Amino acid sequence: MKATPAIVIGTLFAILVPFQLFSAEVTAPEVKIGSKAFTESVILGDIVSLIVRDAGAIPVQRRELGGTRVLWNALLNGEIDIYPEYTGTVSEEILAQKGIHGEAAIRQALAERGIMMTRSLGFSNNYAIGMKKETCKKMQVHKISDLRGHPELRLGFSNEFMDRADGWPSLRNHYDLPQKQVYGMDHDLSYRGLEAGSIDATDIYSTDAEIQYYDLCLLEDDLRHFSAYAAVLLYRKDLSERAPKVVSELSKLEGQITEPAIIEMNARAKFNKIPEGRIAADFVTAKLSVATRTRHDTAVDRFWRHTSEHLYLVALSLVAAILVSIPLGIVAAKRPRIGQVILGFTGLIQTIPSLALLVFMIPLLGIGGPPAIAALFLYSLLPIVRNTCVGIRDIPSDIRESAEALGLPARAILRLVELPMASRTILAGIKTSAVINVGTATLGALVGAGGYGQPILTGIRLDDIGLIMQGAIPSAALALLVQGFFEFAERFFVPKGLQL
Repeated sequence: MKATPAIVIGTLFAILVPFQLFSAEVTAPEVKIGSKAFTESVILGDIVSLIVRDAGAIPVQRRELGGTRVLWNALLNGEIDIYPEYTGTVSEEILAQKGIHGEAAIRQALAERGIMMTRSLGFSNNYAIGMKKETCKKMQVHKISDLRGHPELRLGFSNEFMDRADGWPSLRNHYDLPQKQVYGMDHDLSYRGLEAGSIDATDIYSTDAEIQYYDLCLLEDDLRHFSAYAAVLLYRKDLSERAPKVVSELSKLEGQITEPAIIEMNARAKFNKIPEGRIAADFVTAKLSVATRTRHDTAVDRFWRHTSEHLYLVALSLVAAILVSIPLGIVAAKRPRIGQVILGFTGLIQTIPSLALLVFMIPLLGIGGPPAIAALFLYSLLPIVRNTCVGIRDIPSDIRESAEALGLPARAILRLVELPMASRTILAGIKTSAVINVGTATLGALVGAGGYGQPILTGIRLDDIGLIMQGAIPSAALALLVQGFFEFAERFFVPKGLQL
């Protein structure tokens, strides 16, 4: 008797489901660890990862996910289980407007949301305003209130600081600061801005290794604007049930990281170019006697991993866009009024900044690949829809009339005449979308989607041109390959009479 597809699928299902259930029972629990897009947070995330592994669980790292809100929402939604945070950020940003201060009050407020907080890890990373020492001396600026007398100063703050409840708006109001030249920028780039003289002051984390490296002075917070920012770990309450040993082991980290120790770790990563994973392994081995087995990826390993991630993002979003856009383009060509709405909507999407679109997707789809794919899909619509619509509309009317005279129905005319004649224009739109996708997909790293954006993001953070090139060059090469692929594809999809 022949095996039908249904019998084959049923047999595989009967074999694999019990195996999967058995595997689920014996597999160690997964613990998802997040970190923000700055060096100290990445190191702390790596330390947590090693402790989780030593406790018998499987660590899944989500590195460099962006700012506070991204991590906090991911924690609430269960997309991560734990991440390093600071008490001042919790009280002034996460629980803003609640007037909650002090570790006990913060811990109680978090518990009401199903989030637990460890005690201090042993150090505080406070906000400060920093300037070059020579600038401080020249202008006699030693306190934040001294900035009132220098309205001409150019201030460059991290993008998150520009909008935080305890950031620039409240600092300006608290100290009545008159500066008008205030710019938002990446935190790591602001140090280079100070060194180059393009800005005069910036927000600084007190444990940044750059303070000593760039010879900076920290202005006294004489009106006590900034809160204390003790480093802690936030984790989901249900982690105590799923992985109680992990929670128990993490408590051993409390009070173990001193301020000089974290500054030294930051410096090793930033200036000695030592991988954060190795720095974390050195710490847990020396301080917590945790046996570690770290595997350091080679450049080739990273290249293939980032390439597969990038291709996945681009291919999935582009295929989905093609399947949706061509029918929409056909409708837009056949129904002019509806077409105006379709083209207007897809054009409007194109005007939304790509980073903003990614952030909009996070509440709906979480972090990782889904929000990046959704954003890339939306960005891919306009070129394909527009080219499909234009390609069909531009077909001479006498050709359609000839097809109708032969008695061909509308669907046959579309399939045998219109789409083949518009194929070159449609393919050009797909090619445009594909090339745009390859470049835009680098932003997916900001929401944990990986790809070529990951080394670019890490390179900016560590001021490592080599790492930036590991993402930028393959991304540019992939864009050229994609363009060449679609030009080659014209030979098969475009009728010979329409090929140039």
